[in-house]
Amino acid sequence: MSRLRLCLLSALALVLPAPALAADRLPVVASFSILGDMTARVGGDRVAVTTLVGPDGDAHVYEPTPDDVRAVAAARLLVVNGLGFEGWMDRLAGASGYTGPVVVASRGVAPREIVEEEHADAEGHDHHGIDPHAWQDVANAVTYVRNIAAGLDAADPAGKATYDANAAAYVAELEALDAEVRAALATLPAERRKIITSHDAFGYFGAAYGLRLSAPEGISTEAEASAADVAALIRQIRADAVPAIFVENIKDRRLIDQIAAETDAVVGGELYTDALSDKDGPAPTYVEMIRYNVKTLAEALAPKP
Repeated sequence: MSRLRLCLLSALALVLPAPALAADRLPVVASFSILGDMTARVGGDRVAVTTLVGPDGDAHVYEPTPDDVRAVAAARLLVVNGLGFEGWMDRLAGASGYTGPVVVASRGVAPREIVEEEHADAEGHDHHGIDPHAWQDVANAVTYVRNIAAGLDAADPAGKATYDANAAAYVAELEALDAEVRAALATLPAERRKIITSHDAFGYFGAAYGLRLSAPEGISTEAEASAADVAALIRQIRADAVPAIFVENIKDRRLIDQIAAETDAVVGGELYTDALSDKDGPAPTYVEMIRYNVKTLAEALAPKP
């Protein structure tokens, strides 16, 4: 986000009316839809959650709006993922003048470091980075929920009993979900536990649940897959007999379709990675997103008769 854009956003936020807030509810801003859902589950009727990057939105390349500036300025709590996911958030908070508390939902998660090969680099340099998609491991989502509850407790001490009870019920649901995921994928044979996705968003999921993953792009959708990247991936798919490749709800599917056309892998379906679906879609909540993704994966990777 350029300095000029920040100045324009700040100016527009000053002249346009502030968003209407529900009386007696704590105004909370969550950076993207998955965190918005988690925050609403913990907060219940005591909070009014505004989500910046909504359903099917790509937080990697998001451009904040004047409405976002006003929402952050009016908030009493800001909930972000951290791990470098929202590269625009610090600038947005600065433009809004927000100085209140910030919950970093991933605090306490063991970050996954990844190495991206720069194929276009003649010297073969590797690039190291932190994978921000920690919510894809349901055990990490438990940490997210506990961090959100602690942030709400501090921002609204009168609601502590409500937030803690909601969080405890949610954690129990997530722990059951984690066991459900493991059971659903346990029967997949080793040779079928290989998938390709549009960008590298499933690293935590693969590490937690025993899948081997590759992607033509890096951890951010801002990355562009080079011809060498795509060619190397096609060779890998052929050599490893990768059974299925998957599109993502936040990505253009043309690259995955190109790779499928040049290999024997089938397109196994659409996965939800960095965003939920809208309320009428198959993944309107975090729990439903995980269940939908696991069902899609298990069906595509199951041995064929």
